[in-house]
Amino acid sequence: MTAAEGSAASRSGARGSGASGSGLRIAACAKWVDLRPGVDALTGRVSTDERRFGFSAADAAALEVALRLGSEWGAEVDVVVAAPAPAEGAIRSLAAAGASRAIRVDLPSGASSKQVAASLAAATADADVVVCGDYSLDVGSGSVPASIAHRRGAAQALGLISVTPESPGVVRAVRRLDGGRREHLRVRTPAVLSVEGSVATLRRAPLRSLRAGHAPAVEVIDPVGLAVASVRLDRTEPVRPRARALPGPNGSAAFDRVVELTGALVARTPPRRVDAADDADAAADAIIEQLAAWGYLDPS
Repeated sequence: MTAAEGSAASRSGARGSGASGSGLRIAACAKWVDLRPGVDALTGRVSTDERRFGFSAADAAALEVALRLGSEWGAEVDVVVAAPAPAEGAIRSLAAAGASRAIRVDLPSGASSKQVAASLAAATADADVVVCGDYSLDVGSGSVPASIAHRRGAAQALGLISVTPESPGVVRAVRRLDGGRREHLRVRTPAVLSVEGSVATLRRAPLRSLRAGHAPAVEVIDPVGLAVASVRLDRTEPVRPRARALPGPNGSAAFDRVVELTGALVARTPPRRVDAADDADAAADAIIEQLAAWGYLDPS
């Protein structure tokens, strides 16, 4: 056997041992949000409708990445969703793609990012790898994956555009950087990954899993209690610039004040016309001269 064949056999054996069960657990986190919220053009008020609720492309990609890791390593995959009770049907459909467990953290739709992160971190405490979307469609702060990693004391790799499993517990990932650059990472468990929606397309759930009785039951857990300061909005209105105090016009008579406001008697420089097509240098000199007269340029 050649060295190359031995190396290939070793890799095949490693994959085979992972497929038989690695003892790892993977969790995919998602959030039930309005995919097409309405925004009032005048007041900026946001309106939502449960008929438009669902899971973003980034959350679906997170589940697909988790399923691929689970298939490669032989690991159990849980899907953990922050959502109220009306989302259970959508959660069952999401979990039917291949998740072993479906967990709903009982949070309202308008829960803060801090509350969501704390609750998801507690719900995924036994997971070796947590995969999230890079940001949600409602708040969009992108802070939840980092907060989960902080609360769990896990490694974090955020904003990934590629995730490739290696040996059980090791992931090779690529992250997008500014200026068109890329950062290549090798991440070991415990870890929290966040992926963009373009990383993967969620597989279609088999019909057997979608049928009643075959989809995993949704477990409901309570959120973590946090002393989060709340802000009450009495009303919303269009943004208006702050008022500025300006000196009033001079003059005791109304006519004098109107004349000063309109500047009717102020001497003005009459307009000049220079044909740039005939003499471009003269036109440029005229523009510079006028800007200097107005005080925009130094006369020197």
